[in-house]
Amino acid sequence: MRIRIVDAFTDRPFAGNPAGVLLLDAFPEDDWLQQVALEVNHAETAFAHPLPGGGAADWALRWFTPATEVAMCGHATLATAHVLRTTGTHPGPVRFATRSGVLIATPADDGAITLDFPTAPLTAVEVPDGAAQALGAQPRAAFDTGPNVGDLVLELADEKTVRGLAPDHKALASCSTRGVIATARADAPGRGYDFVSRCFFPNVGIDEDPVTGSAHTALAPYWSQRLGRPDLTGLQASPRSGLVRTGLRGDRTLLTGHAVTVIEGELRV
Repeated sequence: MRIRIVDAFTDRPFAGNPAGVLLLDAFPEDDWLQQVALEVNHAETAFAHPLPGGGAADWALRWFTPATEVAMCGHATLATAHVLRTTGTHPGPVRFATRSGVLIATPADDGAITLDFPTAPLTAVEVPDGAAQALGAQPRAAFDTGPNVGDLVLELADEKTVRGLAPDHKALASCSTRGVIATARADAPGRGYDFVSRCFFPNVGIDEDPVTGSAHTALAPYWSQRLGRPDLTGLQASPRSGLVRTGLRGDRTLLTGHAVTVIEGELRV
């Protein structure tokens, strides 16, 4: 089996969010998938296999962190679509059957890939007790993102505050089902992005995720409403960093980015 490491939501190696990608004939036992994801030890490893023609989807797709299977992952979906396109396995638009429904990835001539994901429903909530202390900053507002995403969105005062966070990850684990998305409006939108974010997921074994596509299904409706525009660009200000172009289309959110294959090898188990 060929295994690839792909940096997603970036157009250069060693940036964005790395994901493992394996194209299979069928899904093996869950324990094997989890062990491979732990061995790869990136935020997610994607496993995909082709489906019979004539159905609602072309490929089945699952995502595993080193600790557990997740219901939605943007960057590993982008990475999988990139592998399918660059290897000629499935060069056109591809429909993935996932735990979050059918997700569509559409490549463009310039190599960018647009993902069509469900928009996360946002519900205003009280800031959980201890969240400010765990994060190291006082949130302005808090929002639940619904079952598919399972995160808590916290708006902070400004971009500088988001960039300077040094949270207590263990304490953050009690604040939401999956993790915490810290976000703020960009200090200077002329730099090419409209809002910033950082994402912390201690409950699935990831202290800080480099670039999180699924989080942008919640950030897109939030900032589109605040800024009055359906099409925005978000910068995830992790140490690796990455850009996600978002397009709010009602109950769907478009996520666009590039990807780069950095490692290709053989899985010998």
